[in-house]
Amino acid sequence: MKKQLMVAAIENGTVIDHIPAEKLFAVVNLLHLDRMKTAVTIGYNLPSEGMGTKSIIKMADKFFTDEELNQLAVICPNLTLCIIRDYEIVEKRTVCLPDELYSIVRCTNPKCITNNEPMHTHFHVDAQQHLKCHYCNTVIPLEDVKLVEKGNEN
Repeated sequence: MKKQLMVAAIENGTVIDHIPAEKLFAVVNLLHLDRMKTAVTIGYNLPSEGMGTKSIIKMADKFFTDEELNQLAVICPNLTLCIIRDYEIVEKRTVCLPDELYSIVRCTNPKCITNNEPMHTHFHVDAQQHLKCHYCNTVIPLEDVKLVEKGNEN
């Protein structure tokens, strides 16, 4: 007999699957789930054949903007996103890093113009998922990225 985790279905909303277990709380903080007024289900350290363990988040009545998806991709590239409408999956896709990121990541070079002038950041993403600042050419490995805090963007 197969064991299965049973979680209540959502009528409309989004499911984020294949979150590395160690990244769950970074995703929770990024999405400000503590402020949501609708149902949120979080599964942590769930068994996964491909990942060993994974986490999952189900959010009722939450749909993401492209900017939010890009922020998610910076924290956890290759998440699976399922859009639910009327209890059915209407879209399922992998969230990947785009080729360029605007106003999402902060440059780590203190002399970069984006840290000294009122302007937005701009990064290019390479094949190894490193980010390269468009202005000063600083290369930042994905694991060292710091997101721009909303309200503090240049």
